[in-house]
Amino acid sequence: MAHTHTTDVLIAGAGPVGLSAAAELRRNGVCCRLVDRLPARLPYAKAVGIQPRTLELWDRMGLARTVLEAALAMRGQLIYVNGREQARIDLTLPPEVPYGFAALPQYETERILEAYLAGLGTVIERGTELLSFAQDEDGVTARLRTASDSEEEVRARYLIGCDGAHSTVRKGLGLAFEGGAFAEEYLLADVEADWDLPHGYGLRSLHRTDDGATDDLLVCIPLPGAGRYRMSTLVPPELSPRTAEGGPARGESVPHGPESGRAPELSHLQAVVDRLAPKAAVLSRMRWSSVFRISHRIVDRYADGRVFVAGDAAHIHPPTGAQGMNTGIQDACNLAWKLALVVRGEAGPALLASYDAERRPVGEEVVGRTVRHATDGIEADPDDPRTLMLHEAQLLVSYRGGPLADKPSGPADAPQPGDRAPDCAGLTTPVATYPLRLLDILRGHTGHVLLMYAADPAALAKAAEAATRAAEQSPVADGSALGTPDAPVREDGLQTVAVLARDATPCAPDLLPVPGYRDTKGEFARLYRPDGPTGLLIRPDGQLGARFPLADTAAALSDYRTALSAPA
Repeated sequence: MAHTHTTDVLIAGAGPVGLSAAAELRRNGVCCRLVDRLPARLPYAKAVGIQPRTLELWDRMGLARTVLEAALAMRGQLIYVNGREQARIDLTLPPEVPYGFAALPQYETERILEAYLAGLGTVIERGTELLSFAQDEDGVTARLRTASDSEEEVRARYLIGCDGAHSTVRKGLGLAFEGGAFAEEYLLADVEADWDLPHGYGLRSLHRTDDGATDDLLVCIPLPGAGRYRMSTLVPPELSPRTAEGGPARGESVPHGPESGRAPELSHLQAVVDRLAPKAAVLSRMRWSSVFRISHRIVDRYADGRVFVAGDAAHIHPPTGAQGMNTGIQDACNLAWKLALVVRGEAGPALLASYDAERRPVGEEVVGRTVRHATDGIEADPDDPRTLMLHEAQLLVSYRGGPLADKPSGPADAPQPGDRAPDCAGLTTPVATYPLRLLDILRGHTGHVLLMYAADPAALAKAAEAATRAAEQSPVADGSALGTPDAPVREDGLQTVAVLARDATPCAPDLLPVPGYRDTKGEFARLYRPDGPTGLLIRPDGQLGARFPLADTAAALSDYRTALSAPA
């Protein structure tokens, strides 16, 4: 057995969720090891939808532009039933939302995240499998099998399982993974079609019997590249050896995801296109194909002691609405900043309990919604179109009522602690000749950001001084708590930014001891609904942590810090 190594966090699974967790931890000065049993990235367009909320998180990391250059804009979906168009859903969002819906093959998402992580000094340890682990009061001891087929023991403070539907970490914790499975099997393929459907629109074409049952379907999601789609349909009988009960083969406890061994041919998919496509099309250039099975399950808890699960290891569900990968990435971002504070000694271990409290309700909602949409179609959703689109974009995720959400403050219809902090445009400085968005100002910050809003520069300056004193009372980290040599240097975690009302004097931003921006369009005031001079604390994952009258800045920051540092 090789000698024991140490790291802050060990992450099992280097898909988009594990990569996101590692990237956020490294940005926050925490050392981690990222292991994956596969020898190389899989070249399959599995998860392809990227939601606007995920793009906002990547913007904070400085990744959004790279993704936008590679992705395709998703504009909507056409729905046909028995050859007739039934609905045209346009993926429209309020104008203040900075990003729309996008499509990008999963291997491209992984490539971009992997390159970003490498820039932070961490590479994936390929061909390395987590075999087992045991935790105690001080950490986790994990046993790995490396690419050279040797075994290694790793000592980590924490372990995150991002290792998919068949998670070793979830099984090692003995977590319940309750739910069910769809009886149907689906054919999944990455192909090109020569039709002239509207650019950027997906297609859902169904055949329904006289009693309303769906006995045939075709779903096409556009991908970057001329005429390229990820298509799915019901598996034809000749490719579907089933048990007499119509369920999965015996011994498979979680039938979910692409299979190996049964590779449909182009002719199988062409036959479905001939039957169901609204326009004739010839398919070509099949890059890959698989049989795909769908379960819907969620764990009974997202954490046990020093071990956590995220993404498909915690929740699986139909791919309807491209919710899975995005929900998993947001799991990772929610957990990473909390782990970073605890590892650096800036928060108490009890903070980590908020991961399950905040994210499991989100997972439950996503599982329920995607199952409904898979069964009845998104067009049958009872929400009004605007609310439906905001749900699909994952912009309505909120932790109100959670352990870190303070009591509501200000107007009832204003963003409250726990809600997503909305982006806004039209913020200006005396020097720049162009307006900025709030995301431009937040980009690159790893810690909390305090936004202070008022018309009076003196009030803002006084609050800024109070914020500085409050920040000085917090411990300032100098890297990883383990002192690992590759820990990046980080600055103090609280950044303070002033936003001046549009009627403030022109020179006001220059008079402040912190960066100042004018709300030239009044959009910040419209979206945040400040009730007089107001302070807003934005968490590292882009949710509001606190909202308070600006005069109470010192007390509010102290209360928030106390909540984060509560004893276990």
